[in-house]
Amino acid sequence: MKRSKRPPPPEPPKPKVRAREIFAILLLLPVFGFVAWQVVDQKLDADQERAAAVMAAAPIEDLPPAEPAARGTVAAAPDAAPAPPPPVFSAGSAEPRSADPAARDVADIRHRLTLGERGTYIGEILLVRDSGLARWPERVVNPLRVWVASGRALDGWNPRYPDQVRQAFETWSLAGVPVKFTFARDSADADVIVQWVDRFESPITGRTLWSRDRNWWIVSGSLTLALHHTGGELLDERAIHAIALHEVGHLLGLDHCADSSNIMTARVRVHDLTNQDRATIRLLYSLPPGSIK
Repeated sequence: MKRSKRPPPPEPPKPKVRAREIFAILLLLPVFGFVAWQVVDQKLDADQERAAAVMAAAPIEDLPPAEPAARGTVAAAPDAAPAPPPPVFSAGSAEPRSADPAARDVADIRHRLTLGERGTYIGEILLVRDSGLARWPERVVNPLRVWVASGRALDGWNPRYPDQVRQAFETWSLAGVPVKFTFARDSADADVIVQWVDRFESPITGRTLWSRDRNWWIVSGSLTLALHHTGGELLDERAIHAIALHEVGHLLGLDHCADSSNIMTARVRVHDLTNQDRATIRLLYSLPPGSIK
């Protein structure tokens, strides 16, 4: 007797994906992508803010010159002759303040440095600062507010000393940079504070501190000037003026240079800015701040 073969059981029906479901999934994909991007972006912003806070909290002090004993500014020698008055330069162009470091064209900045570095000591600054440039944003319409303290409680105080400091700020302001200064009556309203000490323990007569943000824009600063050499000799008005010129140069973003004929040498022996001082500050303020690596 012949047995008939049973037919195989029918396969379960495959679920059908409806067009409406596909359309809904496609609509939700951009939403999921946007949420994921927001999470990553917020984490990056938080990391950048933490880095900026660390930089701004760490003020930059005068760097030690080649001679270990001279940290900061050494007073001008009494017999040093002032440098001849240099010609007046026109102001260089200033980059608008940008919060986006990626907008900097490093190749272009290097090219502009190469074209403008002759007659300056910008290369020495880059060497000391690990190829970084720091400066203030343009402050012409809104000048930097400077408060000059009184040192009348100190022995040897001369009430004409603050005038010498104000003249030093004005001299740099006329050097061809987009930074002006006004003098505040209250330290609470100041961007920059100038204070006095009787003398420093180390053989210097001035010291500058400044803070910068993560994009290398200088945001605040302070100058401290001594009335006496470490050995006790009282500094006269001419010496105070030279020391103030040197320290304001640091405040603006300059560093020490090797040529002793410039105001920015570690051991100050002149009483005015030179052509090289002016050319260097003008070049610095024609470039955006930051690293050129």
